[in-house]
Amino acid sequence: MNAIWELPAMLPRHAFSVRDAARAGDVWRAFQELAVEGSTRAGWPPLRYRAAGSAFVMRTMTVVHHRETLYGEPLTARTWVRRFRREMLSTREVRLSSSRGRIASGTQEWVHVSSELTPVRASKELVDAFPVIDVEGEMPAELPAFDALEGPAHVFELEAWHTWMDPLDHVNHPAYVDFCDEAISRVMHEAKLPPVQLRPIAEKVTYTRGVVARERVRVETRRIGRIDDAVVLSHDVRVGDASCAKITSVRDLATGSGLVDAFG
Repeated sequence: MNAIWELPAMLPRHAFSVRDAARAGDVWRAFQELAVEGSTRAGWPPLRYRAAGSAFVMRTMTVVHHRETLYGEPLTARTWVRRFRREMLSTREVRLSSSRGRIASGTQEWVHVSSELTPVRASKELVDAFPVIDVEGEMPAELPAFDALEGPAHVFELEAWHTWMDPLDHVNHPAYVDFCDEAISRVMHEAKLPPVQLRPIAEKVTYTRGVVARERVRVETRRIGRIDDAVVLSHDVRVGDASCAKITSVRDLATGSGLVDAFG
């Protein structure tokens, strides 16, 4: 029984911007596919979860982008389970690397739920399929330290599409990163900064409620800090009075400067 799964990976063409650099949300999708593939190779493909009337949903995820990947670049993916608490909370590590070095590191906190999306203990058969391992030299992904710097709120609103719904009938978790990067890009456009120059450094998302089709989503973005020319932003993704996700993102520009001031 494997504790660490290693497999080849490559991001699809639609994951890349005009700069031919992958967007943050698509790195998150690659990590989701890696987690699913790791589970499948351990004997638990998606249809087995469906037959068992259970699933894993994302609670918290932190990603650090070490460098941007290029289209067509062969990648090596690795994944393993660091912790499995109370037969319910699984911490999975995911990594993407290329011949140039580490591309991105992610730490995922998954919650095992019933078909009604209620937290429930996993079966012994499921727990035993994922041996817990602490890989030497591999630390959980963490947001970098930053200097506090406040800024005003910027608001972006959208309506969730029916065609965005995932197999659990809500907006898939990487899309929340897309929401935030679109909110950032609109502020950049107003500040006469080319949105295509946006470069991800890190983000952390904690989910509290799923967004479903036709709901009106409000993304409230504020500057909370800086790391040299990089800006640190907080995002509150809301539907009505309910907060669906709290997000911290760290972003800079591939070329140029001015991103910190754009959110002042």
